[in-house]
This record gives sequence, structure tokens and C-alpha cells, in this order.
Amino acid sequence: MKKISISQALREGLAEEMSRDPNVFCMGEDISIAGGWGGVFTVTLGLEEKFRDQLIDTPISEAGTFGLGVGAALMGMRPIVDVQYGDFLFLAMDQIINQAAKMSYMSGGKLKVPMVMRVPVGATGRGAQHAQNLERFFIGVPGLKVVCPATAYDAKGLLKAAVRDDNPVMMFEHKLLYGSKGIGKASGDVDASSEVPDEDYTVPIGKGVVRREGSDVTIIATLLMMHVALQTAAALEGEGLSAEVVDPRSLNPFDWELAEASVQKTTRVVIVEEGPLTGGWGAEVAASLSRRLSDYLTAPVERVASPDIPVPFSPVMEDYYRPNKENIIRAVRSLLEYA
Repeated sequence: MKKISISQALREGLAEEMSRDPNVFCMGEDISIAGGWGGVFTVTLGLEEKFRDQLIDTPISEAGTFGLGVGAALMGMRPIVDVQYGDFLFLAMDQIINQAAKMSYMSGGKLKVPMVMRVPVGATGRGAQHAQNLERFFIGVPGLKVVCPATAYDAKGLLKAAVRDDNPVMMFEHKLLYGSKGIGKASGDVDASSEVPDEDYTVPIGKGVVRREGSDVTIIATLLMMHVALQTAAALEGEGLSAEVVDPRSLNPFDWELAEASVQKTTRVVIVEEGPLTGGWGAEVAASLSRRLSDYLTAPVERVASPDIPVPFSPVMEDYYRPNKENIIRAVRSLLEYA
């Protein structure tokens, strides 16, 4: 076992999968330039020395890159497509939604698209076109799997599971969790490093985890917000409240069994996500839990999210935009009024 950052864990996962299967390869902008950064967040740094034939630097053409990925996957390869910033996915929506996600269904299962899409998200001082959380746009697309690792252990394990999956998998990675060095470092980084085993392992897609046990309220959160939820739970403990923190790890498929078991125990739930409140993934989870657990809930499902505005550029406004510990504490207290 060794403790490493998410960027290091992803780098290890990529190297191991490319070594294990020569059909695995990576594509993206500036991912293997000699003397370069290994992508903006340094994930592929140094891999070009060993995997020169399995790393492809692409032009600034997301539609072309994702189209190439779909074609390669259909022909038996296992591409890992690195989009520089998640916001750029909008330039490849036809390739992702109309092609990658639907090919298996439209062919009666005869065709497979085993493609992984790595997507950096989150507000990190880069402005409204480089800062969005895009999970909302893809969780409802039949044929796509969506995963959201919040720790180095899960980042590596989910990446390896995604590479081996025969379906297209979209992997959202928060910029403030990478733990990148040099050019990839962002102010406000949260330590998401964790112990990672030396031996081969995967994290099952569709299986969540309880990060902290509790009895009074369930907090469901992913990515950066999962770490904020843990900070909130620690603060609430000082007030005599016991918060359970659930990290779904996958948004599609979603671990309903885990979430329901937690909410049945606590009878209250707060769902936390970065990104506009309206139409967020939390809305779907809230609606489903309200329907499934109406006999258990002692208060309405509460949601904490960003305001319905573009991500601000000003650091002060960006901090206001992103949900924080105080927002979650207020939501928890509001639930206690129904006791």
C-alpha cells in the first residue's frame, strides 16, 4: 500500500491498463508532448516515455477526437478520451449521445463501444467556460455510465473498471481533487489522496460507499462536495448531531440500495452537489427517494447546490457560488424543525 494523489492514481491506472492490454490507448490535447505537462492536470506526465504508441495528441477538435474514439471502440480498441476541460464536451455531443451511447442498442447488442471519457469539472478560478459541473447532462442518457471518484483509491479502481467495461463510461474528475503539481496545481486544492494497493484491483461501477456512519441525517454527495460533507459532519458532531455521509461514486447506475438503507436509518436526507440547483442530478435522487421512502422520511428531502447562474470568475463570487459547510449545516438544521 502507498498513499498517492488522484493524479498519480490515474497515471498508474492508465499505465497498468495500457500494459495489460495493447488495445488500450489514450487520446487528448497535449497529453504526450515531450517536455510537456502531461495534460493540463499532469495525469499523463511521463507516460510518453514508455507508451509512445498508445498516446495520441489530438488537435483542438473535440468532435473529431470523440468521433475517432467511437470508431476505434467499434473496431475492438479501448480508447480513453481525455477532454481538456469538461465544458468542451458540448462540442462533441452528437458523437457522445447519438453515437457512443446508442450503438449497442441500435445494433441489438452486436456492436460495443468500450470507450472511457475522462472529464475534469468544477469551479477553480478559470471562468464560466472552464468551470461547469456537467453530470446533469449525462446521467439521463441511456447507454452511458457515469462515475465520480472522490479519492485516489476510487479514481484508480473506477478507471480500471471503466476501461474493462464494454459500455461507454464517462468519468468526472474534480480539478480541486487532483493534487497535481506544477502547472496543474490549483489554489484551494483538497487532499483526496488515499492508500492504494500495489496489486491489481477495480472498484465496481454502480456501488457506493458510506464514508462516515451516522444516525440523525444522511448527506449524499460526490466529488469535491463529498469532502465538504465530511467536514460538515465533523462540525455537526460538535452540536451533538450524527451525520452519515454517503458517496455514490457512480451516478449511473446509482446505488439505490445503499442510499435507501442509510435514509431508512436516519429518516432525513440532504443531497449536495456543485452546479446549478435546477435540473441537477440531486433532483433525480431527491424525487426517487421521496417516492421510494415516503413511509420512512420524517422531513422533506433537502437539496444544497449552486445558484442558477453561470460560474463566476471572481474568486470571492466563485466561493459564494460553490456550496460550502455553512450551506449544508443550514439545510440539516431545517430538517430538524420537522422533528
